[in-house]
Amino acid sequence: MSEGRKESPRDVAGRLHSAAIHLLRAARAVDAESGLSPARLSAMSVLVFGGPRAVGGLAEVEGVRSPTMTQLVNGLEADGMVRRRAVQEDGRRVVVEATPTGRRVLRKAQGRRLDVLVDLLAAVNEDELDLLDRAAAVVDRLAGERGRA
Repeated sequence: MSEGRKESPRDVAGRLHSAAIHLLRAARAVDAESGLSPARLSAMSVLVFGGPRAVGGLAEVEGVRSPTMTQLVNGLEADGMVRRRAVQEDGRRVVVEATPTGRRVLRKAQGRRLDVLVDLLAAVNEDELDLLDRAAAVVDRLAGERGRA
């Protein structure tokens, strides 16, 4: 950026997009240590951080079709990562929830990703760390607003 010239929202969006991809790639490098595929890790993340969901709801969040999610959930269930549970108010409805084992596996995977990011952040000074913290808060707020729209 040249002196006195402000970046356009599109320029900033491009830089944010690129930075997010680079950060995700760095963090994702340790995912194989979990023993789960990226699709399984993603579904587990939704269940652990978002709570139990019907297979159709989980498929919608993950952007796949219900039969695909059913296969994924069947595999996670066979591995002891999730269980199906009837909804108390409506015994015909079934939700999928993470088991204690699934929560543990996901938390360890998240911890490895955070360790990668902490290592990267070790190279920044206090002012940069504060700036990144404030920027993360803005991105979280914007993503939250978009999710409610």
